Amino acid sequence: MTTQQIVPVVSNVPELADLAGTVQELVGRGLDERALTVAVQAELTSLLAAGFELPEESTRPHPDRYVMYPMHVAPDGSFSIASAVWNVGQGTPVHGHETWGVVGIYRGVEVETRYEKPAVPDIPLVAEGTDEWGAGQVTVCCTTDDDVHQVRCGGDQPVVGIHVYGADIGTLPRRSYDPETGAVHWFTSTWAR
Repeated sequence: MTTQQIVPVVSNVPELADLAGTVQELVGRGLDERALTVAVQAELTSLLAAGFELPEESTRPHPDRYVMYPMHVAPDGSFSIASAVWNVGQGTPVHGHETWGVVGIYRGVEVETRYEKPAVPDIPLVAEGTDEWGAGQVTVCCTTDDDVHQVRCGGDQPVVGIHVYGADIGTLPRRSYDPETGAVHWFTSTWAR
């Protein structure tokens, strides 16, 4: 798998630019992953509660698949912030992240089904439960040791989430799983431009 080049992005949304500065500072502290995700979760919760406007072009669904718009990408690839959009009826395959992540819902309803991370290859995955996340709710979606899930739009309008990841998620090779067989395929969620 070819590694893609990181292209830095600076947000033109002041509130997201401020969030990026805070995340940069938190990452720079060298916190362990659990403490870091809790801190980012608190920051994203406050941001969503205060309210802000995303540009229309970063909330637009694609007719065929979910999309991730880069809102901020650190020059060193240490973290990224995305606007992730699923249209009605759209979802992801079952997948992992290979990094930490925090997700907050900007608009709509996201349905997340979590799976036990496989310890060995090629065995069926074990579902751990399903949650619905609505506007303003924030969850730690993944850590490097617990990060397998499937996400879909759960309402009658597109869902828009603000995703903060511990890498440039638009260039990071990640695992996709067949939940019935445990077969793994590698993919990269390229950025929508």
